[in-house]
Amino acid sequence: MPEAPHAGATRMIRPITGRHRKFNEEYFKALPTRVLKKSSCIFAGSALLLGLGLAPANAVGEGPNHNGNETVNTSILHTHESMAAELRKQDAKQSAMELEVIGHSAKGRELFLAKYLSDPANPTIMFLTQQHGNEQLTTEGALEVIKHLGTGRMAKVLEDVNILVVPMLNPDGAMGDVDFPLDDYIASGDRHLTRYNANNVDINRDHVAKTQPEIQALHNNVLSAYDIDYMIDLHHQGTRSAVDGKLVSGSILYPTTEDVSEEVREGSKRLGAVVYQNVDPTGWGHLGKYVGGTANTIARNGIAAEYGISTLLFEMRGMSDHYRSDYVLGQKPNGYLRQQTILTLESTIKAVADGSVETMDTSFWDSLPEQASLPGEENDE
Repeated sequence: MPEAPHAGATRMIRPITGRHRKFNEEYFKALPTRVLKKSSCIFAGSALLLGLGLAPANAVGEGPNHNGNETVNTSILHTHESMAAELRKQDAKQSAMELEVIGHSAKGRELFLAKYLSDPANPTIMFLTQQHGNEQLTTEGALEVIKHLGTGRMAKVLEDVNILVVPMLNPDGAMGDVDFPLDDYIASGDRHLTRYNANNVDINRDHVAKTQPEIQALHNNVLSAYDIDYMIDLHHQGTRSAVDGKLVSGSILYPTTEDVSEEVREGSKRLGAVVYQNVDPTGWGHLGKYVGGTANTIARNGIAAEYGISTLLFEMRGMSDHYRSDYVLGQKPNGYLRQQTILTLESTIKAVADGSVETMDTSFWDSLPEQASLPGEENDE
């Protein structure tokens, strides 16, 4: 366990740079003064769960795999339409939030960016969900965090951090509206969900060529438009990865490409330390080190290399749909996976806001075990 950050740590004030920021002075002057003062401490995992009224699960990584009997029903998940409605509802309710359409998917669905921009001098953290359409519980958790940012409990941090949330980057895959068959997919409900976009492309392998409209929108209208310091790329993996003989609730990894500076990589490791310190001690949290590649085509590597952003990959356990039964969970773990997403986002927002992310001890990475992929399972970043 890394040493806890000093509670009184202060944020290092960074000069405003013009690297690729398109913030404008008039915009910030026009922001409402409703944004409140900062909170100076990170939520401990148990404290946050109590605040949410959620009890920890009884076992680490617990939850049924799909064995032909467990319920896997996509009708309980947000559709693109219902997600868009919720985002617009929150935009209307929250004076600190601004909702932007950054582009459209291959099938013409809107791609959204939820923005909380309080001050151009503040550090900025970005969250990216559902590059793979069948990995949806991270999007469900991100929507809950957006709701929380409109409440007094989370609004206090907004004075000292800028937040960008890109939910459901692959809506065509999430809706099963693709130009290839999904007949062998497992889930029941109103639709199937697939990893690929409508053009049968894994968009998390497109961050160099940038051939797909979803990735073009992300790079042109978010990554190139804002001076982002930290990013968490949220995914799901299979169900059978384990550390120390116990199934993981998820796994994390910093950029491993040689094209990233050590300063950027160290920032990624500090971000990972915040996540580990908050998630791993919970009753259901058990994190391992993800085993990932070095290609810049992957967001974790390519975005860090191209923009100098400290990125962290978080792979949650289990997927919402797949043609492989060892990748899909029954619905019983949905609660803790949503909780894990909420805890990840809210703890890192607080750590960036109060500056404690800058002082995190990263030595835990030296002893964090790599997860073991049990027979029949492959890494799926």
